[in-house]
Amino acid sequence: MVSRVIPVDDFDLVIFGATGDLAHRKILPGLFRRFKAGQIPATSRIIGAARTAQDDDAFRAEAEGAIREFGGVTGEDPQLAEFLPLLGYVAIDARGEGGWQELKARMRPGAVHAFYFSVAPALFGDIAERLAGHGIADDDSRIVVEKPFGRDLASARALNATLARHFDEHQIYRIDHYLGKETVQNLMAVRFANVLFEPLWNAQFIDHVQITVAETVGVAGRGSYYDKSGAIRDMVQNHMMQLLCLIAMEPPYHFDPDAVRDEKLKVIRALEAVPPEDIVRGQYRGDDADYLKDAEDPESRTESYVAMKVRISNWRWQGTPFYLRTGKKLRARTSEIAITFKEPPHSIFDDSGQPKANELVIRLQPNEGMNLKVMIKEPGPGGMRLVQVPLDMSFADALGPEGADMPDAYERLIMDVIRGNQTLFMRGDEVEAAWAWTDPIINAWEDSKRRPEPYDPGSSGPEEALRLMHRDNRRWREIRS
Repeated sequence: MVSRVIPVDDFDLVIFGATGDLAHRKILPGLFRRFKAGQIPATSRIIGAARTAQDDDAFRAEAEGAIREFGGVTGEDPQLAEFLPLLGYVAIDARGEGGWQELKARMRPGAVHAFYFSVAPALFGDIAERLAGHGIADDDSRIVVEKPFGRDLASARALNATLARHFDEHQIYRIDHYLGKETVQNLMAVRFANVLFEPLWNAQFIDHVQITVAETVGVAGRGSYYDKSGAIRDMVQNHMMQLLCLIAMEPPYHFDPDAVRDEKLKVIRALEAVPPEDIVRGQYRGDDADYLKDAEDPESRTESYVAMKVRISNWRWQGTPFYLRTGKKLRARTSEIAITFKEPPHSIFDDSGQPKANELVIRLQPNEGMNLKVMIKEPGPGGMRLVQVPLDMSFADALGPEGADMPDAYERLIMDVIRGNQTLFMRGDEVEAAWAWTDPIINAWEDSKRRPEPYDPGSSGPEEALRLMHRDNRRWREIRS
């Protein structure tokens, strides 16, 4: 299977925070890969902007080092030599006036103008104000803002209001890299392009849904930062919320940015309040790795793990629970969505051949792909013996070399910004609705003063999380890579 690469229009992309970690690890290597694939015109310009004083050549050398380290480039690469001249650099004072006129002089009329805010959210307003005030951005310009987009409803509203003073909603791209993953996008294709699943995609046929985002790393080295957010702010309110919405939303009338986001917003607004007994918070605690030490606060009540049972109050999902869990220092690094269907209402087989529930598992990482578990007859003589087998579709196997070398999520999303396609980006009212649901959960935790449940590093999480499922006569899927 050969993937099609559709070039984007000529553009000027300004990366604020171009000397930072995200730019080095994801943005610059991703842009090079898109250039190498023939998607970025050679006339385009990528302008780094940060406080560091350096010239174009110094930035190009810095970018080359990042692309080699994080983009898998070794030895001589003629395409890298062609890419680097696209790069330029301007030293910018985000809260002052230094560098803005020089940046304006670099912007070319007629090209798509995009501005990536790879900086702390506290600088969003300052940069937006100066882009507008200096006439650098126009009505067709686009800005990309990274999470965290607020830490509660009040701060999210304030950020939205700040950006809205200078840019219209159609110009603002709130990026969530999970939505750029190929498997996440394929979830919509599986649901809405196949008659096989959509008639069964409801509470009548689906027993429950599990969404798992597990990490093996802890928070050492950035504990003081993470301790101000915790698992629900870092993962549930944004990444996992978006996954839940794509599973639960109604079919949009068209694959159109606002049509898709309208349906996601309906899901968020239909979420029921989560009672305390349906939430488990945890902290990894051990001799070799301990959250309290990593956070540099022996009294910290911030969670490194959270599991919860979520209900959606609408006709499609009434009675079907969604179980969410995410955590640090768990057994394996994996992200997956598992849809467990109900068992057949009647079995014609004896006890030794009792059919098990069908299960559709969407793997986001590692080894992106989908797996549908079905019952078949076990081969051989001796009666009807049933066995559950997977119908497995790994993108690497099914799609050949193109499947093994799929674009990174950031690559896809940045190209969507240049195209002006907001389908995979969050809208302002969507962000605020997510915080409106999340805030009461966080406030209840803080009011209770309860410490998170301890769990061993390398485990599946706290024992209380297992009981959360066991009391419903269900079990968590095993966490494995």
